[in-house]
Amino acid sequence: MKQITSSQNPFIKSLVQLQEKAKTRKQTGTFLMEGKREIELALKGGYQLETVLYLPELVSDKELRAFSCCDCIEISKEVYQKLAYRDTTEGILAVAKTKPHLLADLNLSDNPLILVAEGIEKPGNLGALLRTADAANSDAVIIANPKSDLYNPNIVRSSVGCLFTNQIATGTTEEVIAFLKANKVAIYSATLQNANHYHLENFTSSTALVVGTEATGLTEPWRTESTQNIIIPMQGEIDSMNVSVAAAILLFEAKRQRGF
Repeated sequence: MKQITSSQNPFIKSLVQLQEKAKTRKQTGTFLMEGKREIELALKGGYQLETVLYLPELVSDKELRAFSCCDCIEISKEVYQKLAYRDTTEGILAVAKTKPHLLADLNLSDNPLILVAEGIEKPGNLGALLRTADAANSDAVIIANPKSDLYNPNIVRSSVGCLFTNQIATGTTEEVIAFLKANKVAIYSATLQNANHYHLENFTSSTALVVGTEATGLTEPWRTESTQNIIIPMQGEIDSMNVSVAAAILLFEAKRQRGF
């Protein structure tokens, strides 16, 4: 069994770069993840592991046998603390290959429910959106005009592994709109302009629910190309809410209408 005990090891230094720099993740086509649940969900989601790094005092031989398809490296606590991103520890990390997340690769049902999010910058918000989509068992999440690398450690962490459980695609706003129209998916854009109350619309057929950032909302193409603009009526002093909360309201209204 391979063993690394020094945080100055060249391979460990390369993993620090992989964790910290989106450019490195893009160049290598790999990313670093942490935690037993995340790794299990990644395997379930069809991700290919390259390397597993573990603390022998926290990870059993029985658990390691699940990773016989890749290199397993025993590491010291010093090395683990250099790489670990979370305060709590489970003693295991993995290097995995990224996915291309192409619109053409989405496998939609006959009557899909899709969440579209445009221009989300904060990794925590994107992670929360992925958790929401997983909870609603939506067919796919499409990120239009992405502002964050999907494999940013903050997104992996805040999504609690839902990065791996959702079908995800990315593209420009124009590409996403064209994809939805080509697949005859009705577009409901959450925006203030020319909008109906969300609960008055019918989401029982093929539906894409589109949300934007709290600060700037959706860009003009979504407002003009949508089947119908929708609004969540505010009853307090403010006129908007966190994007993941808005997405949850819309998705679960669609699920309610569909009888789930």
